[in-house]
Amino acid sequence: MSDIDLVRLNFNPQTLFVLNCVLGFVMFGVSLELKASDFREALRTPRALAIGLLGHHVVFPAFTYLLVHLLEPRPSIALGMILVSSCPAGNISNFLTHFARGNTALSVSISTLSTLAAIVMTPLNIAFWGGLYAPAQPILRQVAVNPLEMLGHVFLLLGLPLALGLIVSRRWPRFTAWAQRPMKFFSLVFFLVFVLAALGANWQYFVIYVGMVVGVVFLHNASALATGYGLAWAVRLTEPDRRAVAIECGIQNSGLGLILIFNFFDGLGGMAVVTAWWGIWHIVAGLSLATFWSRRAPVPARP
Repeated sequence: MSDIDLVRLNFNPQTLFVLNCVLGFVMFGVSLELKASDFREALRTPRALAIGLLGHHVVFPAFTYLLVHLLEPRPSIALGMILVSSCPAGNISNFLTHFARGNTALSVSISTLSTLAAIVMTPLNIAFWGGLYAPAQPILRQVAVNPLEMLGHVFLLLGLPLALGLIVSRRWPRFTAWAQRPMKFFSLVFFLVFVLAALGANWQYFVIYVGMVVGVVFLHNASALATGYGLAWAVRLTEPDRRAVAIECGIQNSGLGLILIFNFFDGLGGMAVVTAWWGIWHIVAGLSLATFWSRRAPVPARP
């Protein structure tokens, strides 16, 4: 077993509780911007929505499993890749889609429904693909991950804040309209503080081992973006829809991934470094791709 597999990143229970609250607050802020009309809009393009969700929760995790077989990284790095691929869409995917001149309404719908689906799909994908990959099986046995326990934890982190946000936005629309902008700002600030806290508390490990995962994360993230775009292209979605699906597949909620690692995998070094670096890299890659697309008007689909 390599050194990175032996590293356990440090977070005490008090700090971990605060980080759990931060992620819940971020998801509550995101949900304040959601309305029932967002879901009705999504139903107008059911094929695009279905492809986005299929790519996010089925195709990309399956492709990740194939990728770890091809690359054969260290077991904890492989399991970290599987965990990242199992997370729902990240917080900035809607902004990036809008900037890339993609279908923003579709992006909002995919990210919202992928988050709801993640309550079940994230624990299921981690248990299934992680258990199927033989080198990662000893880690899963060692930490004794219970998928039902993880499901309950993901519900508290994602499902409950989303439900509260939807209730608040429906019952107090004036307060919601006033709170949306500052909540978006504070949510992003809190998310950045969370990532910086995770890195700062274990900076010595991150500096030593990040070189092991730079290439892996680059290929993994590129495959996520390509999976989303390729799947959308294969079923002949319009170019704005393709851009939305690609970004939704390529921007993962790495904050949720880190919290699951600290809660269920004792901060296992390889998993945590992969997920932390993904959280940095997917912003760089997403902004770069969105900038490229922003300078090119979507080509109308052929009839």
